[in-house]
Amino acid sequence: MKRIAIIPGDGIGLEVTREVVELLGQLSAEGLPLAWKIFGYSADSYLREGRALPEGGMEELARFDAIFLGALGDPRVPDMAHGREIILGARRSLDLYVNLRPVQLLHDRLTPLKSRRCEDVDFTIVRENTEGAYVGAGGRFREGTLDEVAVQEALATRRGVERVLRYAFRLAGASGEKLVMADKHNALEFVGGLWYRTFRELEGEYPQVEARHLFVDALCHDLVRDPSRFGVIVTSNLFGDLISDLGAALAGGLGLAPSANLNPETKRGLFEPVHGSAQDIAGKGIANPMAAFLSAGMMLEFLGFGEAGRRLRAAVTTCLEEGSVTPDLGGSSTTAEVGRVIRNAVALGAAVVEER
Repeated sequence: MKRIAIIPGDGIGLEVTREVVELLGQLSAEGLPLAWKIFGYSADSYLREGRALPEGGMEELARFDAIFLGALGDPRVPDMAHGREIILGARRSLDLYVNLRPVQLLHDRLTPLKSRRCEDVDFTIVRENTEGAYVGAGGRFREGTLDEVAVQEALATRRGVERVLRYAFRLAGASGEKLVMADKHNALEFVGGLWYRTFRELEGEYPQVEARHLFVDALCHDLVRDPSRFGVIVTSNLFGDLISDLGAALAGGLGLAPSANLNPETKRGLFEPVHGSAQDIAGKGIANPMAAFLSAGMMLEFLGFGEAGRRLRAAVTTCLEEGSVTPDLGGSSTTAEVGRVIRNAVALGAAVVEER
């Protein structure tokens, strides 16, 4: 039995996660050994209790086989304190050093790039997830005055850089894809230099992988001009954050962008759509649940249920082909209607598999 901790979170996270939970129930009824527990960690609980997690909360989450997160963010918590404690806390406490962002165009009409097709937009971003500019190192002096000084430091360790680069080399080797490492060592000589030197040192250990380096600005330029040139991209926390949203735009938007936070050695994983809580449309029933379903598909594959994960991805593609989509993709379907179409397609896929 695989156990999943589910945190719906805030805003549309509640709505899209509801559709995923319905799917888990359907798969469980089919015989998939799944169990789950829903945790109400959110802005509401933070404002009520004064903390994002109860005593021992992260330790409890660590005992599950996977964590599914809907979305966090609420204007009543302007500094995103609860989100940082939960998301960044999980990444660091569970050492989820790989942020995996597949970018795959599932229907030709969804890309803003002229004359590009599904086969042209299909790459994976490997983002270092526990170091870099997001470690919270820095501070402010004379805040609120004309003399205010702010310092934000990026931290990189040889161990942290090397392990995520090795993961990317192995991923590219297993898939037969080309690998690109992106940094900015011509301007950020210390952190960028560590990334560049480590990358060059590791190249010789993976002769089967065609690997090259690009400065991150050149990478963004080339991604827009010709995304078909890319297979696996590996980069730092901050640059990976930015490139991932560019990739999402090429593939149809954040409503179709799944992600995984992984530790390949300890087999821990947190899965989440990356669209945020979208408070402006929360409660209207029009949130796109596809990124949540695609993230759930990644989670199912991670848990060892590869066939179910592939069926789910195919079901999302079927839904797109039929035009059963929410307003962000040009349709008029509701969140629940899209969820229903996807679950029906997953069930149909199961029937086809049984017939074989």
